[in-house]
Amino acid sequence: MHNDLRVYWKRRLIYLRNFLKSKDIDLYAVELFGKGSPYVFDPFNKTEPWWDCLFPDSSNNELSKYQIKNRVFSKLNEIKPDIVIAGSIVFYSGALGLRWAKRNKKKFIMFDDAKPSWVKRNFLVQGIKNLITNQIDALWLPSNEYDEEYSSLYSKKKLHYFYGYNCIDNQLFKFNDQKKFDNKKIICVGRLVPKKNIRNLLSAWKFVEKNNDSNTLMILGDGPLLEELKSFAKSIKLSKVKFLGAVANDKIPQYLYEADAFISPSLYESWGLVVNEAMAAGLPVLLSNRINAASTLLKDGVNGYIFNPYDLGEMQQKLLDFINLPHLAKKEMSANSLKKIAAMSYENMGDELMTALNLLKTKQNKKPGLVPYIAINLWYGRYNTFGWDRV
Repeated sequence: MHNDLRVYWKRRLIYLRNFLKSKDIDLYAVELFGKGSPYVFDPFNKTEPWWDCLFPDSSNNELSKYQIKNRVFSKLNEIKPDIVIAGSIVFYSGALGLRWAKRNKKKFIMFDDAKPSWVKRNFLVQGIKNLITNQIDALWLPSNEYDEEYSSLYSKKKLHYFYGYNCIDNQLFKFNDQKKFDNKKIICVGRLVPKKNIRNLLSAWKFVEKNNDSNTLMILGDGPLLEELKSFAKSIKLSKVKFLGAVANDKIPQYLYEADAFISPSLYESWGLVVNEAMAAGLPVLLSNRINAASTLLKDGVNGYIFNPYDLGEMQQKLLDFINLPHLAKKEMSANSLKKIAAMSYENMGDELMTALNLLKTKQNKKPGLVPYIAINLWYGRYNTFGWDRV
């Protein structure tokens, strides 16, 4: 259950539904809101009997927290799950899912890919969040690189940690033909919004063109900054940049395959699944160190390069370093990307979840103390997407 389950979640959930069915376990998907999502371009369509949207024609700000709570509880009472899996308790899905689980003596798994140190809260707010989160039964993280931050707040002795939900269908991006790395293209894929930092990328590319104009920068994506970025590229006289606009999802693998490398200069990404896609297509990746996926999937100089997105000179240098690599070194980086991303698969995700489910069956239900109980029943969560595209 989550506030919305769009874009990348669809294939993951269909895989998990089939995988768990083979283990005699039923999975149901519940998303709360049909509107208000940053992914509203991917609308909810009721095509599966096991998948529902509680408010398909509403966003959270059109509803009271009591309406949301009553509908969530009604749906969970209908399904009667043994385990609720939901996002962080900062969201309605996590807060209300945990409350229902505690009232009904069921287990609760929380998934999260935001690093606590990157989210600034005052001492009291963070303390209350920690108090509530410590009542969950298991924590599903993208990788064990997150452990250091989370285990300082939530004891691994009291919570089961497991990993691997931030994955894609790697097979969709796999090509049988061997990449040649002579296309002379570097590709950037993403929504054209402020946090993607494309203007700085264009500025860095100006320096690249002056020093080595053999490559073209391909920018794939749409968004409110498209025309502004086109104008900026023209104003600084870039000649080797192409804006491809919006592209259908099923066309993206071909664009990735035809590139020599992928770059993302984002100022913040809680993960960044497009990195998975690029690596599954065999691309070396040039990544901002503010992309959480970079800490797990990128080893500097092995399958790409990492840079500070605020440091224009460093971004320029990393681009040139890759462009000037010999052909064989680029092929080696490609092989390393494929090897690394193979571990972030649907199969691994299913196995990790199954291990967690089997373990939780052996554990007693956690009964919260008086103060956590009060906090759980006073907190409803939220869905604040304002500023999602900014830093």
